[in-house]
Amino acid sequence: MSLRNWKYTPLLLMLIFPVLGKMYAWVNKPRGKVYHLMTSWDNAIPFVKYFALPYSVWIFYIYLCLYYFFKNDLRVYYRALLIYTVCACICYGIYSVVQTTVPRPELVGHDVFTLIVRFVYHRDQPFNCFPSIHVFSSYMVFRLTASSGFRNKWNMLLIGGMSGMIILSTLFIKQHAILDGLAGIMLVEIVLAAVLLVEHFFTRSSSTPQERSFEDSPRST
Repeated sequence: MSLRNWKYTPLLLMLIFPVLGKMYAWVNKPRGKVYHLMTSWDNAIPFVKYFALPYSVWIFYIYLCLYYFFKNDLRVYYRALLIYTVCACICYGIYSVVQTTVPRPELVGHDVFTLIVRFVYHRDQPFNCFPSIHVFSSYMVFRLTASSGFRNKWNMLLIGGMSGMIILSTLFIKQHAILDGLAGIMLVEIVLAAVLLVEHFFTRSSSTPQERSFEDSPRST
């Protein structure tokens, strides 16, 4: 294998996704009491079948963003994979202990959007809603883009717009409640802060005393 091909080796880390998918399938079943987190605000949100499209392309969008990170900054790529994995495992732990559900509407019609919603409902059992994996992962790629060195108005517009559409889709096709989405966003912020703290610790511990002294010295303005 040529050196040119070796540079794509880090992409093999994305094989963690099938493993996480198997873990999700294991917890995506009823386990005793199931809770509801629906509020009056959730009930006021209408069912809009057209949002099934951004919802259904979610995982391909996440893959595309990860590849974009890989091409632009390998550190952001590694950080995204770590945050996703940790957040997903935390979600699975919560799902295995406290299950929540969202009431689904009766589907009428055979148009393409209704068929997509029906496929989503069939593939994903109405359990394990809090926190939302769709929301945390969509917010994560936006958050990491916003704090990256390759941030610009175009990737903020595209990634921010698509992430926003996916987050809204979880509410409009009645897959999640508002609290599920808020919990997903909070989860990313907590895990991101922890990851950055660990990165800072290891970076500082691997630096020389002279480098640490320079970092701690006051900067002139």
